[in-house]
Amino acid sequence: MSNIASAFDHGKAFIAFLTCGDPDLETTAAAVREAVRNGADLIELGIPFSDPTAEGPVIQEASLRALTGGVTTDMIFGLVRSLRRDVSVPMVFMTYANVVYSYGAERFITLCRENGIDGLILPDVPFEEKEEFHSLCRENGVDLISLIAPTSDNRISMIAREAEGFIYIVSSLGVTGTRSEITTDLGSIVRLVRESAKVPCAIGFGISTPEQAKKMAGLSDGAIVGSAIVKLMARYGKDAPPYVGAYVRSMKEALK
Repeated sequence: MSNIASAFDHGKAFIAFLTCGDPDLETTAAAVREAVRNGADLIELGIPFSDPTAEGPVIQEASLRALTGGVTTDMIFGLVRSLRRDVSVPMVFMTYANVVYSYGAERFITLCRENGIDGLILPDVPFEEKEEFHSLCRENGVDLISLIAPTSDNRISMIAREAEGFIYIVSSLGVTGTRSEITTDLGSIVRLVRESAKVPCAIGFGISTPEQAKKMAGLSDGAIVGSAIVKLMARYGKDAPPYVGAYVRSMKEALK
């Protein structure tokens, strides 16, 4: 039984994304703890990468600030170790294939298991090419989380059938970022997913307001928010954690 399932045990899940090391790892740790204290059910930790193709300008700039500040993958594993002393909600990494390759895939995924990372999201690895990562994840009990986009079309059922942890449904075409409205016909995508999947699904990309979160969680099992939180980190820097906590609380209230 995947630990990730526990995030969806208490109604609609709120999933919070943070870029590790922006502005520094101490602030990331404090913001994670504030998010969890205020109701985040699952934490998505972004490992910065120099060419994050799925990200919009907000998360790209956060990645750049973190890398410029000298954050390394080893330091991020240290961050997770320290968080695991008191943070019990599921945590997943979101990063890119190159980060895992350059670190050594076997070493990386083994350390995920040893340090309490429950899942891995690799947005640049197509479903058809996931096996080399998937076999290592399976051996280590780490869920390789699948993304389903509006362009997945006739592959939706196939991806959903093999999905683990939870399914990340991408709300709209393009890159991450806040949007004033989400116009994709997500209802029909979620219906297709639910016919085939054994795991919950949550919608992300573009959600920033409590109204949007409520609407997306109404369609699915939860809402994922990244850019809006990363914007708070950029705006308030080392003082951001309480603002992140208050924001997460308002989003979580909307999901009840």
